[in-house]
Amino acid sequence: MTNTRVGDPPLKVTDLTMAYGPRVIQRDLAFEVAKGEIFIIMGGSGCGKSTLLRHLVGLKEPARGKVFHGRTSLYDASSREQSALMQRIGILYQSGALFSSMTLFENVALPLYQYSDYTASEIRELVMFKLALVGLGGFEDHLPAEISGGMKKRAGLARAMALDPEILFFDEPSAGLDPVSARRLDDLILELKESLGATIVVVTHELASIFAIGTDSVFLDAETKTMIASGHPRDLLERSEDARVVRFLTRGEDSR
Repeated sequence: MTNTRVGDPPLKVTDLTMAYGPRVIQRDLAFEVAKGEIFIIMGGSGCGKSTLLRHLVGLKEPARGKVFHGRTSLYDASSREQSALMQRIGILYQSGALFSSMTLFENVALPLYQYSDYTASEIRELVMFKLALVGLGGFEDHLPAEISGGMKKRAGLARAMALDPEILFFDEPSAGLDPVSARRLDDLILELKESLGATIVVVTHELASIFAIGTDSVFLDAETKTMIASGHPRDLLERSEDARVVRFLTRGEDSR
């Protein structure tokens, strides 16, 4: 299946409404994520950021609207097409979502054994490379319980990258990390963008991360239940006239 061509955005949302039964979470969402961007989904607590992520990665069907991966409408695609699309994305969940009974090597190797035709020796080489890429060389035989929270996030990132995805999705990657570990993770995300040329979508409310890594963004508002701003986070900080956006980006201390 040829999913993308030159000029196609890797990810596009049109006329999207998210709902749980009759309860609308967000409506009328429309945006594109350009190739190579670090795209931030931001907004206050309860606005639907993580719900939007679930819609983007095929875990929840929209009440209305479309999610396109390249030229393919995700929820109109056949199950076979959806499976192929899902192998072209990687997801880092808040907790890292590592299997506690498996070593870091086994966690990262799992998608390669499931979805690739590599030999065991090729998989070992790839896993060792991915772990080294996130600074975990030498930790392949450790269990998740034997490493720190920041290391778990990096191990989860190595697993998300196992199949060389076109798009990486991060759900609150800095959650639970101390400021130093959070900054290291931000630096790693920037390094991956430069070295791999990956398109990255990040759900976060952490201002330090938003301004450190974001190159484009959308702001979801819980009160109006729709997106009320989009663009580079620093441009929104400097130019937005919407008090809700400014309040969020300054934590209520507008010093522009």
